[in-house]
Amino acid sequence: MSTGSDLFAKLQTPVRRRKLADEVEARLLALIREGGLRPGDPLPSEREIMTSCGVGRPAVREAMQRLERMGLVEIRHGERARVACPSIARTIRQVGETVRHLLAHSPASLEHLKEARATFEKETARIAAERRTPAKVARLRELLAEQEAARLEPERFTALDGLLHREIAAISGNPIFPAVVEAVFGWLSRYHLRLVRVRGAEFLTLAEHRAIVEAIAAGDGEAAAAAMQAHLLRANALYRHFEEAAEEEDA
Repeated sequence: MSTGSDLFAKLQTPVRRRKLADEVEARLLALIREGGLRPGDPLPSEREIMTSCGVGRPAVREAMQRLERMGLVEIRHGERARVACPSIARTIRQVGETVRHLLAHSPASLEHLKEARATFEKETARIAAERRTPAKVARLRELLAEQEAARLEPERFTALDGLLHREIAAISGNPIFPAVVEAVFGWLSRYHLRLVRVRGAEFLTLAEHRAIVEAIAAGDGEAAAAAMQAHLLRANALYRHFEEAAEEEDA
């Protein structure tokens, strides 16, 4: 157990000086949060920030770039930076590279994400069946036809696969659903592309997609959910097969 003298000794460690960019970032955050700025409002110019903070242009630009990566600021060439408009899709994209790094080096996290995806998309299919419209169903069938025509083009086939799943989620009317589906599909895309390059796998994918779309068209939520779950669990089993094969090759 630490004594009072031990804790006091820790306090004697010199406090490191903050980088100039850290200070600029903190001041800009305070300006955005407490200065009454709204999405779309311009921030002070680089020169104004340099003068008020007493720093050089590199510190200002580093701070601005950090705020942009956080999704709080929009930077356009030749214009003042502006407070970003809130966007679920943008916020999810901000973490994309971090998630890809995690999945590449954490097999457990990859398995957890695939399991979460199957559960989440099972429910988006159920909701889609409840909230479908003739126009939305027509759009799903159109994408399915395009994917069938692209079965010999792996990259395009995969892109249409992701778009179909996104459109199913979008039928909910909740913008968070398609944003999450699109992001997760993108994070798993390098694993997914392997699947469609297996001879005959594209026909199985198309058949499963057709079952999902027709259940949605019929307004059968239970059937749509079951078809989506079967589709993604089958894909998850193939993901594991390829990962095990890759590990054997590396051994």
